[in-house]
Amino acid sequence: MKTQLLKTLQHSRTYTLAVAEAMPEKSYSFKPTEAVWNFKELIDHIAYGIEWWQNNFMKGNKIEWNPPGFKSTKKQVIENLLQAFDTLEATIHSMEINDRVIHGYYATLDHITHHRGQATVYLRCQGIAPPEYSY
Repeated sequence: MKTQLLKTLQHSRTYTLAVAEAMPEKSYSFKPTEAVWNFKELIDHIAYGIEWWQNNFMKGNKIEWNPPGFKSTKKQVIENLLQAFDTLEATIHSMEINDRVIHGYYATLDHITHHRGQATVYLRCQGIAPPEYSY
């Protein structure tokens, strides 16, 4: 089971990073409407969400939703995203897989997928074809 979770996580990581890399840095401040985050904030939110969901729903720690300030550059955003995925991978490696962990894992992936889908729309709004999805 752990092997399958890690394999699925790797697919999510690879595609999410490809989406984050596809947006040029000059467009990281783009938002399709004033009512939403810009691209940089959206990707940062994915990274923070990975940490929050795994703590609250995989590890069973109750942590308040209190994201830090957004990162400043594309490089910082991507480093933050990489660190979040690394932490999630380490969590899976270190935990015994049970119902709570599986539920938290899929809730985390669902959150990533939800916001990554938004990010692909941001790319299209900028005339950028999103990376090809592969699974």
